[in-house]
Amino acid sequence: METQTVVASKATTSKTVHISGAEAVIKCLLEEGVDLIYGYPGGAIMPIYDELYKYQDKLQHVLTRHEQGATHSAQGFARVTGKVGVAMATSGPGATNLITGIADAQIDSTPMVCITGQVWKHLLGSDAFQETDIVGISTPVTKWNYQVTDAAEIPEVMAKAFYIARSGRPGPVLIDITKNAQVETFDFEYKKCTSVRSYKAKPTVNVAQLKAAAELINGAKKPLIVFGQGVILGEAESEFKALIEKAGIPSAWTILGLSALPTEHPLNVGMVGMHGNYSPNKLTNECDVLIAIGMRFDDRVTGNLDSYAKQAKVIHFEIDPAEVDKNVKTDVAVLGDVKDTLTEILPMIDENAHTDWHQEFKDYDKIEYEKVIKDDLYPSKDGLTMGEVLKEINNASKGDAVIVSDVGQHQMVACRYAKFNQSKSNVTSGGLGTMGFALPAAIGAKMGVPQREVVAIIGDGGYQMTIQELGTIFQTKVSVKIVVLNNEFLGMVRQWQQLFFDKRYASTELINPDFITIAKGYHIEAKKVTKREDLAGAVQEMMASKDAYFLEVTVEKEDNVFPMIPSGASVSDIRLS
Repeated sequence: METQTVVASKATTSKTVHISGAEAVIKCLLEEGVDLIYGYPGGAIMPIYDELYKYQDKLQHVLTRHEQGATHSAQGFARVTGKVGVAMATSGPGATNLITGIADAQIDSTPMVCITGQVWKHLLGSDAFQETDIVGISTPVTKWNYQVTDAAEIPEVMAKAFYIARSGRPGPVLIDITKNAQVETFDFEYKKCTSVRSYKAKPTVNVAQLKAAAELINGAKKPLIVFGQGVILGEAESEFKALIEKAGIPSAWTILGLSALPTEHPLNVGMVGMHGNYSPNKLTNECDVLIAIGMRFDDRVTGNLDSYAKQAKVIHFEIDPAEVDKNVKTDVAVLGDVKDTLTEILPMIDENAHTDWHQEFKDYDKIEYEKVIKDDLYPSKDGLTMGEVLKEINNASKGDAVIVSDVGQHQMVACRYAKFNQSKSNVTSGGLGTMGFALPAAIGAKMGVPQREVVAIIGDGGYQMTIQELGTIFQTKVSVKIVVLNNEFLGMVRQWQQLFFDKRYASTELINPDFITIAKGYHIEAKKVTKREDLAGAVQEMMASKDAYFLEVTVEKEDNVFPMIPSGASVSDIRLS
């Protein structure tokens, strides 16, 4: 997004005071309602941290053990609260260490503002110590970014940053502030941003589009809804539920859409995509109307586009016009904020039940249960499965916990089997697939909703990518529950190697440290489970703990996650073994 003119609301003008740029940053954060930030200090951002020290009673700073941890923590906080997450870092390597989390937030539409320090203005371009062009580096993975070189720019730029991050389709924004801009003084006045010229956060709802969509839905014999995170980001859960219940439409979710609808809802038919459920994947290519709501037709959802839902009329409810017709050709595009569009279309929708169509899903569900689910949840073999660990967590949480999963086999198992009663309960790295996401994201999630249990489900590979954040847990005393499912492999890669590379397990077997000793070194209560008879008790003990808890569960080394759509195959080619 190019630099644009800010139109600010005069009603929110703050009193003029003469302060430094560094203090202005803190005051801007407070004006935006921020009370929690994650970060790691350094030389180029030291003036801001010095001012932050004076505002400790109003603004909590969490010192993560790595800047990537700061971004993932900010993401976790944003995902469970709906607020803008904030992360800070110094210049050079501090700033570049933010990039993975920023890229993750960009593809998963997570509102986040990152603030980086930069070298003095007169040193820009001179290869000064810890100078990096973070604006250039971050441009492809931010919704907007800006380099501040004059203190007087700070209020306007910060206001714009928060507006852009949270409005429309949310995303990450980066503000880079040179050191001179931090120490200069100016007359501070804050005006909240309410619009930006040439940036339209929400498309205007088109009634003709709504009528065309309603006509297709009302005439459908075999309609299928696939809903994504847009329902959650738009806070349209009740409107969505009202629509599907009135129309009687089976509804499947993407992994980021999970929890927008309770998992036990009778119209919830499961997950679509590579490791999704059998019925919604199979019946995608048999429905006559496919209704996509707040999702982007990711390749892991569609499989081979040449054979994806070619028989169906496609309706796409979407806030971002760039997503329409990008991957799947749409017959009717309903642009706008999903809360608005679902509200307006509801009176146009006929009541229906689609009983025979629902039975087709149930028939496929029986096949999946017998061939996959029964063995995952109630195995006859001696070794523990990932599925039965999730079953015990469900038994203990009753579907009320926030589940934060990392990336890999355990992620797919967690998404398939975790039970949710309320929205904003499933936190995972969807589009970027960032190993190491879960541990710091769980910290942010627990701080965002301290009244709820937060359980991180992590593989032994991803855990070691951000294991240093145990130090953040120890220092903050945040009571997250950490479950590592240890199969001594990079499990998802190993599964592909087994199925498609003749079991050549190239660089995927892990020789792991003693995770229990490491956890105890950070003064975190820890337990290891290797036998089935010990699992339920250990999970109950973990969930009953008032403090942080680490549970390692040794699971089968070479278990695979099914169903599975092979890469490049059609959704109809989903395999059960």
